[in-house]
Amino acid sequence: MKICAIICEYNPFHNGHEYLIKEAKRRSGADAVLCLMSGNFVQRGSVAVLPKRNRAIHAVKCGADAVIELPTVFATSNAEIFASGAISLLSKIPEVTCLAFGAELGEKEPFLQAAAALLKEPEAVSKTVKTLMAQGMGYAQAISTARAQVADSRLFNSPNNILGIEYTKAILKYNANIDILPIERMGSGYLETKLDGPYISATAIRLALQDRNINALTRYVPNCVLYDLNDCVFVNPDPFEKIAILKQSAEELAKILDCTEGLENAFISAASEAETLERALCSPRYTASRIRRIALHSLLGITREFIEECLTSPLYLAPLAYKKSRKDVLSVLGKSKLPLLSSVQKQKNLSSTAAKCRALDERATKIFDIMRGKVSDHSVAIIDA
Repeated sequence: MKICAIICEYNPFHNGHEYLIKEAKRRSGADAVLCLMSGNFVQRGSVAVLPKRNRAIHAVKCGADAVIELPTVFATSNAEIFASGAISLLSKIPEVTCLAFGAELGEKEPFLQAAAALLKEPEAVSKTVKTLMAQGMGYAQAISTARAQVADSRLFNSPNNILGIEYTKAILKYNANIDILPIERMGSGYLETKLDGPYISATAIRLALQDRNINALTRYVPNCVLYDLNDCVFVNPDPFEKIAILKQSAEELAKILDCTEGLENAFISAASEAETLERALCSPRYTASRIRRIALHSLLGITREFIEECLTSPLYLAPLAYKKSRKDVLSVLGKSKLPLLSSVQKQKNLSSTAAKCRALDERATKIFDIMRGKVSDHSVAIIDA
């Protein structure tokens, strides 16, 4: 069996995601599409608007054959760790021969060339970043500007392209037998907020949902998603995170990924203030996503050391949903180099690191439920689609 994988969040699922799934299957010629999806917390360090099971069901009803969970330790980390963790799992499934992803640039070669050039960060890039930051430029802009000097500059103008480079770098790093299939995004850009055109961004959808303007989304999301959007809850994790931060020492906070340059002290100080952590700490040097991820990792108890441990240890495949007619896909996953968590007993037999990683997933779900004020269904969804 030939499987095309998609690494995703679906926060929430929309017509552009459905288009990508169908194009991935068509262009790759794969027998099945497997989605590796973030759980209840996402890469920007925020809370998903719908439970992971609901979002997985949407994907299966709209073309995916199966959805497995990207462990929380990777799903809530920066782009490089997010990509490395995802590829480390997919590389253990021999039948996964292709990775499809949405990008502003739908050409394969530029991604391959950029990834090869940046796999080990060239010294020239590091020097340029330091120079630009000394001149007052923020880190995110400085790294993109510097990398554009050694790779195709078109790749550094959107988060989707940048994530595509990280996926490709990880494929090279793990020497994975996975081809890449960048598919040009249709309609609105990643951060576009307008409700306009045939396809809009998840950002625009979330803004409409915050205004409870669900009727305006009829054209942009599949019917199965539209029904569930009434159950969306926007949670402010800030109070929970502040409590977690105030219970930790500066030394403990400094063990969190990307909490460097004395940020740990700034977090402790900001946790005692009335304004949000993001508003207090965000700056050109420290992006909002970085601040949110550090705060979330403090709440979930994720350290830099644990992330590295998970990256270098065999983990697991945790199914969220699959088509009833495609049990053959689950059978293939069950024969991979990683255990498929199809039963409680399988979970009990996990290695030490994998067990701790899975316990983190379960703790994250409990925290998610507390934040939402309702208990999620944790069972694997079997869909008659």
